[in-house]
Amino acid sequence: MKVVISGYYGSKNAGDEAMLCAMLETLSEIEPNISVTVISVNPEDTRKRHNVDAVHWLDILSIVRKIFSADLLISGGGSLLQNVTSRRSLYYYLGIIFLAQILFCPVMLYAQGIGPIYGTFAKKLTNFIINRVNLITVRDHGSLEELKQLAVTRPKIFCTADPVLAIKPESLEIGRKILKQYDKDKFIDDESVPLIGLAVRRWHGWQHCQSELAKAVDEISKKLNAQIIFLPMQCTEDVKAAQSIADITSVKCTILNEEFKTSELLSIVGCMDLLISIRLHSLIFAGVMNVPMIGISYDPKIDRFLDSIGEKPVDNLDNVKAEKIVAAVVSKLGDKTIKRDSNLLKELHDKARQNAELAVKLMKKSL
Repeated sequence: MKVVISGYYGSKNAGDEAMLCAMLETLSEIEPNISVTVISVNPEDTRKRHNVDAVHWLDILSIVRKIFSADLLISGGGSLLQNVTSRRSLYYYLGIIFLAQILFCPVMLYAQGIGPIYGTFAKKLTNFIINRVNLITVRDHGSLEELKQLAVTRPKIFCTADPVLAIKPESLEIGRKILKQYDKDKFIDDESVPLIGLAVRRWHGWQHCQSELAKAVDEISKKLNAQIIFLPMQCTEDVKAAQSIADITSVKCTILNEEFKTSELLSIVGCMDLLISIRLHSLIFAGVMNVPMIGISYDPKIDRFLDSIGEKPVDNLDNVKAEKIVAAVVSKLGDKTIKRDSNLLKELHDKARQNAELAVKLMKKSL
């Protein structure tokens, strides 16, 4: 069985690479004979990182050849069908889907987060193309509502979960080893020092959030004797964002300033006593590793994920206040009875795995 996967891969975004890692892991478990080609921004990196075939996202001739011989085009996971972060990317991903359709290759939207999509033309084009795919799975109920608003009704649609939720938890040993390389004050071996992870990103309203996070970091460090550790999900960008916060705090912070594999990041997150995050997939990593989390929303996908596990963001990027963050941290760390609903996480794990099961069924034409 031959599959082509289209998504935001090869850009060294840890969340997207984790999605691809989880997809490949789950698909190969269900169908060991599967052969995968990934459309990538950096094919060489994708080949090395995931041990799969890859073609450049602008090499249209190679993409045509791969799709022509494929049994399925997977579009996803992630938030590909939206025009908030980029107007052009929506048309690119729709174009790849349309290319597969004219080549008579079955198409599956795989655990996508749909929308928001703005503009009459963009909505009509999305409706036209997506109504002609073979199967859709979305990662949350908000995406179902977006499809409803777009009048997408023809394909079979399933509400599943983000692919990363199907990934296996990692041992903490890897994370502890990495953290010890940054640990000049020996906080890793001191059980009295809570480890608070922060995963941040620049976005609209960043200056306000940056200031409030710096205040919160100062207060958390002093009140709880906690060590603050910044985790990069997109290395260069996130390290700069972390440094801009650390520069205006009065306490010492640890900034992890290198690119990590999915397994390494999962393990590092697992070592945290709590994670504060603006990044979706770091929150999902926390869910996988059963670590308490506090989300700050910049996009509906944050709210949707937190809602799926029975939580809400502490606030959004534009309005968040340091005192609310501190209160949430103190509450979560202080209440030792707080436990993530294991049944809910098991359900999300099974739903995430369902994406791959449906993809294999579609290739076998048994759906």
